Amino acid sequence: ALRQRTTLDVAPRAVVVGLERRDLFNCAVLFATGHGRIAFAPAEARLLREYLLHGGFLHVDDNYGLDESFRAAVKQVFPDRPLVELPFSHPLYHSFYDFPGGLPKIHEHHGGPPRGYAILDQGRVVLFYSYNTDLNDGWESPDVHHDPPERREAALRMGINVVTYALSH
Repeated sequence: ALRQRTTLDVAPRAVVVGLERRDLFNCAVLFATGHGRIAFAPAEARLLREYLLHGGFLHVDDNYGLDESFRAAVKQVFPDRPLVELPFSHPLYHSFYDFPGGLPKIHEHHGGPPRGYAILDQGRVVLFYSYNTDLNDGWESPDVHHDPPERREAALRMGINVVTYALSH
């Protein structure tokens, strides 16, 4: 969708990088998701912090069950910075498409509205955490989750916003 809808020259396929190697510095944007638990070894947390504070960007999309362990892991990376909820007026929600009400709701897991949290460095979002939305489910094949077309479209548009924001800030 990024290649089709924007002028961004992005790789046609995702590249898997590990947090134990400096090759992550070759990527402008990192993405993580999953069910269950996320944890960082101390060296991984240090390297991720260095990457983020030197221009990198990480988007983590909560996929049911990730929240508790993610919040603990992010404190390991940024013990000195809180996750803050982004207001709907934040440029991330308006960088390519307009989302005046914030994140779209793709799947219902936790109840309540989706929320967008961030770690900031001098006003720049270095880490964006999309909670209670499951954007990445909307990016998968329609046969996987059977999402209606309008939800898939909203997920794609929000993903484009995240990447265009990351690459322009």
